[in-house]
Amino acid sequence: MFTTRRTHTIKRMAGNEIDDAVLTMTEKDAAKIEWPINRMWLPVFWWVSVLVLGVLCGRVFFLNVVKGAYYQDIAKRNSVRSIVIPAPRGGIYDRFGKVLVNNTPSVDLIAIPADFPQEEGARLAEVAALQDIFSFTPEEQEEMLSKIKGKSILPVPIKEQLTQEEVLIFSSKSRDFPGVSLLKSATRNYVDSLIFSHIIGYEGRIRKEELDQHPDYLLTDSIGKQGVEKSYEQYLRGTHGAHQVEVDAVGKVQKELGIIAPAAGDDLILNIDADLQKKIFDVLQSQLETSGLTKGVVIALDPRTGAVLALVSYPSFDNNLFAGGIDAESYKNLLEDPANPLFNRAVSGEYPPGSTIKPILAGAALNEGVIDEDTQIESRGGIQLGSFFFGDWKVHGFTDVRQAIAVSSDVFFYSVGGGYGSIRGMGMEIMKKYDNLFGLGEKTGIDIPGEADGFIPDPGWKKEKIGERWYIGDDYHASIGQGFVLATPLQMINAIAAIANGGTLYTPHIVSQIKSADGEVTTIAPKVIRDHLLRDHILQVVREGMRKTVTEGTATTLSDLPIQVAGKTGTAEFGSDKKTQGWFEVFAPYDNPEIAMIVLTEGQEEHGYNAVPISKEILGWYFGEHKR
Repeated sequence: MFTTRRTHTIKRMAGNEIDDAVLTMTEKDAAKIEWPINRMWLPVFWWVSVLVLGVLCGRVFFLNVVKGAYYQDIAKRNSVRSIVIPAPRGGIYDRFGKVLVNNTPSVDLIAIPADFPQEEGARLAEVAALQDIFSFTPEEQEEMLSKIKGKSILPVPIKEQLTQEEVLIFSSKSRDFPGVSLLKSATRNYVDSLIFSHIIGYEGRIRKEELDQHPDYLLTDSIGKQGVEKSYEQYLRGTHGAHQVEVDAVGKVQKELGIIAPAAGDDLILNIDADLQKKIFDVLQSQLETSGLTKGVVIALDPRTGAVLALVSYPSFDNNLFAGGIDAESYKNLLEDPANPLFNRAVSGEYPPGSTIKPILAGAALNEGVIDEDTQIESRGGIQLGSFFFGDWKVHGFTDVRQAIAVSSDVFFYSVGGGYGSIRGMGMEIMKKYDNLFGLGEKTGIDIPGEADGFIPDPGWKKEKIGERWYIGDDYHASIGQGFVLATPLQMINAIAAIANGGTLYTPHIVSQIKSADGEVTTIAPKVIRDHLLRDHILQVVREGMRKTVTEGTATTLSDLPIQVAGKTGTAEFGSDKKTQGWFEVFAPYDNPEIAMIVLTEGQEEHGYNAVPISKEILGWYFGEHKR
């Protein structure tokens, strides 16, 4: 029976149950075999898990605690934007309050690169859509594409001074252009632009290279480029305001958070007399056209303070072209104009001063004791030295220093400059000393950019630069304002103003006052460069010589003016076609000067006298109609 039951049990395990039993036994056996191996790696797994968890916790701590404020600020800046509200630029007025520069409202198109589509196809599609509205040139499209690259949140300019139609069309479709918006701004309006452009200058959109000197500016800002617009930029600019808003992922405004009001720039009140400036411009233009000339300069100063009453460089240019963003064709025309209207001849032009330098050297010769006020020197039409002849413009006979100034005797000044006969002469070193004393060969410091130095030579310079020694002929040429001597019209009138006022050399200044938006006025006081240049008696002798220029010398046509004036003519040769620069410097009234003026006409005939009639017409008006 025992055998029978066991057989029965085995039979019950047949079929699928046998397979299950075998399978069950196999898994258990395998588990018993692998278990020791798993227990060996368990500690390693535990430590790796702890290490990974520690790194993750540390990273979370670093991002949330150590760098939390930093990333919070980034997140805030990604959602909160400050839309710039441009500050109104300060106005510019003449000495009597006449408006010379103001602002006109304008709307510009700007873009935020970070909000622009970053995928190239989408970016090109948006540019093409903008093209349908604004009709960009291929160059403008290329420039725009270069500006909108990257992820900067700082605005970049796309197009200035939109038309009303462009503004309306874009406004109706603005949601189709992520990253692009309108900016309300202002454009400079230059009144009588041709007449004042060399004084005022102009402002224009800041360039990338200028941002290095002005890191607090934006690419959408404008900055002074020339004239007082540039030299007084820090006052005119003002402080931008901001419109703080919350934006979405594509830069669209979702919520307004507040406004910081802009602070307007300061106003400038100039020393310039606008009516005098206009009169000078009209007279100079008319006289030059009548004489077939194209270039000239007139500057008027108040010799009592150095205040610049007028400054005209002709031809001029329309600075409104630059304020609105000058087109390539207009700029090319200005650059290629042979008369060079962009060049400020008054402060940047360097010319042989000719006989206008003689009053300075007359004072120097008297001060050095080379002559006294009664010394007579004979002019027979020139000086012969060996094979060289140094001519006078006419035979003057015997003249003293007053008469020599009046008739502009070259022989007299050859003699006191380089020596001849019994006159020992000063020599170039002494002449340079007095030229420099009166401000020649150095900038005057006028408050507009671009001033030239002029040049007063000396023997050492000639030896070093030209490789020749200094000859007496060089002294002769320098004594009549030619040869290597160069001066700007501004330097010459500043020197003559010092003679007129009794020996004080001022820094010429265009701006008189700076007026802040809250009404605070800062007055710019006259600045003295040097005073007591020569003894009073010597300066009086020189002034008497300049008075004789008008009463019996080379400018007698001015003798019938309603007031007494004193002056000095000058002619300087240049080039090989016997063309000359015509000069005339004058101050009035003679006994108590309130205006000193210099006139320069370029390229006149050898014996032209265009500068004197220009001066006469201006002074006649100034002391007649203008005074009344």
